[in-house]
Amino acid sequence: MTRHWYALKSHPHKEDLLLHQAEARGFEVYYPRIRVHPVNPRSHKIRPYFPGYLFIHIDVEESGTSVFQWMPYATGLVSFGGEPSIVPDAFITAIRQRVHEISEAGGELFEGLKPGDKVVIQGGPFEGYAAVFDISIPGNERVRVFLKLLNDQAVRLELPVGQIAKPRQQPKSKKEG
Repeated sequence: MTRHWYALKSHPHKEDLLLHQAEARGFEVYYPRIRVHPVNPRSHKIRPYFPGYLFIHIDVEESGTSVFQWMPYATGLVSFGGEPSIVPDAFITAIRQRVHEISEAGGELFEGLKPGDKVVIQGGPFEGYAAVFDISIPGNERVRVFLKLLNDQAVRLELPVGQIAKPRQQPKSKKEG
């Protein structure tokens, strides 16, 4: 009996309902959510960290995959080549750590960022690139950054707030000290 984590895809905006369906069937589920600070006070203040996905810890040989295709509010396990794709334990641990950090900070806020501050893009096609913070776009939890290209042109990008972070401080080398 080998249990692994798998990504379970939900119907749009039905993650909470799918969570209850899976838990009612006795499955161990991890549904990462974060506190956000929307401009509209009637908007949800808790949102999924990965909209449309939950993580489920199962022995796929024991449970099978059809249960997840037919479960209300689910579209099935994320699969490649017809085989459910295992999500590494280290990835789940990293998600838990990041969600905990966001929670400790009181939610995804970037009040400490000022126009011109350097940031690192942490998701999407520009993951790993350095950029310059411009503004937080009110009402939809997005930010605008400038990505500097090789020819010294800056491209303006709008990204979800969760895709940027302040760069980690690098320890000074002996030459810099």
